[in-house]
Amino acid sequence: MSGRKEWIAMLLAGGQGSRLAPLTKMVAKPAVPFGGRYRIIDFTLSNCVNSGLDTVGVLTQYQPHVLNEYIGNGQPWDLDRMRGGVHVLPPYERQGGGGFYAGTANAIYQNIGFIERYDPEYVVILSGDHIYKMNYAKMLEAHKRQKADCTIAVIEVPMEEASRFGIMNINPDGTIYEFEEKPAHPKSNLASMGIYIFGWEKLRSYLIADELNPSSHRDFGKDIIPAMLAAGETMLAYRFEGYWRDVGTIDTLWEANMDLLNPKVPLDLYEDDWKIYARSPVMPPHYIAPGSHVQHSIVGEGCTVEGDVDFSVLFSGVTVEKGAVVRDSIVMPGSVIRKGALVQYAIIAENVEVGEQVSIGVRPEDCPDKDSWGVTVLADGVHIAPGCTIGARQRIEADVGQPAGQEV
Repeated sequence: MSGRKEWIAMLLAGGQGSRLAPLTKMVAKPAVPFGGRYRIIDFTLSNCVNSGLDTVGVLTQYQPHVLNEYIGNGQPWDLDRMRGGVHVLPPYERQGGGGFYAGTANAIYQNIGFIERYDPEYVVILSGDHIYKMNYAKMLEAHKRQKADCTIAVIEVPMEEASRFGIMNINPDGTIYEFEEKPAHPKSNLASMGIYIFGWEKLRSYLIADELNPSSHRDFGKDIIPAMLAAGETMLAYRFEGYWRDVGTIDTLWEANMDLLNPKVPLDLYEDDWKIYARSPVMPPHYIAPGSHVQHSIVGEGCTVEGDVDFSVLFSGVTVEKGAVVRDSIVMPGSVIRKGALVQYAIIAENVEVGEQVSIGVRPEDCPDKDSWGVTVLADGVHIAPGCTIGARQRIEADVGQPAGQEV
């Protein structure tokens, strides 16, 4: 096909997200709802279109159906293009072998044919499970200015937390001289964000070489980046300043949603010059009944609130009946909190029914053993029978119907 693209993006969205279980029991991690009206992948897709990237390959693998249906033809993100646009790329059996993606590098390797349809000069590798706003065009400018072979986005993290990340050690000019994966004694606090820009011809050669290496993990962080450093390629660290959070665990997902309710956190989802787009259902405005109380919360379209909601995120179509209380919690689309129920420090997945007089979750100060405290999670479609009590840090994946008052 004619018409070379200067750059395209490959978005890795196939992760199982086991640390987000049971929210990822039926959906891939990037398809998990976030922030009252979005899904996690909306942030990366919106960053692409806002940065002028109009060709995006989305690599899916685990539980892809919801994600595939959600992305559709890309219209909500202005990615329904005749030439380019968004393309869902599941693994497939090819002549001569192939199949499930064996790692992040192998996933890109298996889609070399897709990339070469556009003959790009540069390829951006992205992840679908981070919450942030970033202009990839500015990162590309830095990449070109330094004549880099690979540019890696980095963010400063607290030094005491640096051992949890892949850490880049850099020279004064910003080039990388060493990469350490979760070092016990980190030399710097510049953590990799898992966002890379490569010259395509260079990356292609390393992907092919990596595929021929029987001892490779087929991974960018473990194999491709170290190989390029060892070969003396020009590797540049691009510093990102702004809000960024990896929402790969229940706690970080809950915290990131709560950040939206904190005016001191620099994450504005409604900026006109950098919108976050989503495939949102068409629903009537929410209804807040007389006598109910809602404060410090996000309430989505189509919600009916007759009870009390405080410091919480309610997605579209949620019902909170009279006398019910929702605090410090996330309630995902279509869920119902029945009369007299108490939900606190919890994540309620989609289409859940919390019965009358049910108690879910515990405030930290009310938990005698602080080490046992944590956010409680109810999986999609779960029904909790009236009168049940579900304590702290529970993961409920099936209906609960014990006699009234019995604790789970």
